[in-house]
Amino acid sequence: MSSDTGHHQPESDMSLPSAPTQQFLTIFLIVRKDLTKTLNWPVGSVIGNAAHAATAVLHKHRSEARVAEYLSDVEGMRKVVLETKNEASLAKVEAELNQRGILHHKWIEQPEGIAACIATAPYLRDDVKDCFKKCQLYR
Repeated sequence: MSSDTGHHQPESDMSLPSAPTQQFLTIFLIVRKDLTKTLNWPVGSVIGNAAHAATAVLHKHRSEARVAEYLSDVEGMRKVVLETKNEASLAKVEAELNQRGILHHKWIEQPEGIAACIATAPYLRDDVKDCFKKCQLYR
């Protein structure tokens, strides 16, 4: 049973440096906030697209050692869901990932052809955090 003291713990910000701690391989999911706010997608559809992107990136890069290591600890899998404003800002994140050689997959919702989410292959936070300076935790 957990106790709630009523004090709000601030959520971590991807752009802030953190104290040295143990890091874990993590999949980072970047979703467009405008899908729910402007285009009125149900949250379940956004979650489904993020799940598709995560599955696709693992399959696409299944021969990578980092993927094998991530999949070897089913109970310890970690994901961070971030949000970006819209399609243009998602494209900027993708360009940054491409420039840095970060393995990822962009999920395109069909038949609409809408870029909905990007999932990275598993990485340590410090290896990718600079790609997400303009992203926030998804709310």
